[in-house]
Amino acid sequence: MNLQNVKGTKDYLPEEQMLRNTIKRTCEETFEAYGCKPLETPILNMYDLMAYKYGGGSEILKEMYTLQDQGNRELALRYDLTIPFAKVVAMNPEIRLPFKRYEIGKVFRNGPIKQGRFREFVQCDVDIVGVESVLAEAELMVMALDIFNKLNLDVTIQYNNRKLLTGLLQAIQIPESQVQDVILSVDKLEKIGIDGVRNDLINREIQSETIDILCKTLETCTSMPLSEFNKAFPNPLVKEGVTELQELRQYLIALGIQSNTMFSPFLARGLTMYTGTIYEIFLTDGSITSSIGSGGRYDHIIGAFRSDNKSYPTVGISFGLDVIYTALIQKECASSSVDIFIIPLGTQEKCLKIAHTLRTNENLKIELELTNRKLKRALNYANKENIPYVLIIGEEEINNDVAVLRNMKEGTEQTIPLACIENGTFKQYLCR
Repeated sequence: MNLQNVKGTKDYLPEEQMLRNTIKRTCEETFEAYGCKPLETPILNMYDLMAYKYGGGSEILKEMYTLQDQGNRELALRYDLTIPFAKVVAMNPEIRLPFKRYEIGKVFRNGPIKQGRFREFVQCDVDIVGVESVLAEAELMVMALDIFNKLNLDVTIQYNNRKLLTGLLQAIQIPESQVQDVILSVDKLEKIGIDGVRNDLINREIQSETIDILCKTLETCTSMPLSEFNKAFPNPLVKEGVTELQELRQYLIALGIQSNTMFSPFLARGLTMYTGTIYEIFLTDGSITSSIGSGGRYDHIIGAFRSDNKSYPTVGISFGLDVIYTALIQKECASSSVDIFIIPLGTQEKCLKIAHTLRTNENLKIELELTNRKLKRALNYANKENIPYVLIIGEEEINNDVAVLRNMKEGTEQTIPLACIENGTFKQYLCR
């Protein structure tokens, strides 16, 4: 058998998965600090649910994995966590609003493979339903910056409002039938430039006159202050979008994060479901060109699922664990999941008890040398595994009620009393 992974999938060996687990834990802890509750939804879904017109749009449908069960029912693997979340709220009307949930899980898209993007990947999502104010967007944005600060990644959040963008296209008289194609092209502006957008619009068979008007607008508005859009484009949707963006900006200033955010008038987030604020998160140094997080407001999906024609104000944000992992690997941030490696030199029984005590009383992650390797080989193992500290305990150390604590990064050693392990003062020696 020719053993190989399915294209677009990857195995993560322990040293890789340790870092991925760190990302996941950081997200979970931060999500819960912001009052979000955990949720888990099925990977397998009914095809009609995932293909619903208020879902991802035609671009996503091309990438959806589909299958049939033994009852010949049409099924699909989820391509994001948003539609399954909307389904849960629609199916459970007793859920108290506002409802803040988070979910971390695998999703699947049969699309292009590039740096940090595979066909099986993990998303980390937070969604808030029941809040009309853009205060919800501000909280999600500051939460995102909180996560990336903890991961030591410098990011910039670009934001816009679909009302502003849609109203702008209406004001320059883009035919309604062509609006979605235009939005998909405009969304690529930063990556491919105006000439690239022009060529993309030609490929989409947009009329040359419409293309000329649009490209002129792009050139005019790219650096236009937000306050000028109402004057330049007298349209009700433009006015509403500007008002919401100005309110959001005030919250960002109050939170002290305005310098980490940037208004981008042609950011579109191609998905058809968005109704208001939209945002994408990028590494500030541009070492990865694709976004490492994104989201926005989608007020119509839940009501459409419930068929009650009501608006259920909902806003969400999603982080790609795999692309964050790629960014951290590039920064050489890999670390060990072990705090202390204990090397017994003929003192296995005593060290077994010490390892248990440190795990229980000090909440440390301990690995015990179990294969009776010589000291040099054991230290070499700890070094390769990036374990920060080694505790060496031989018979002489036991007789003197001490242990040798080695700082692997600095290459220094100190003799510490074994009593500190029992009396809860061991951690003070790790800071020296």
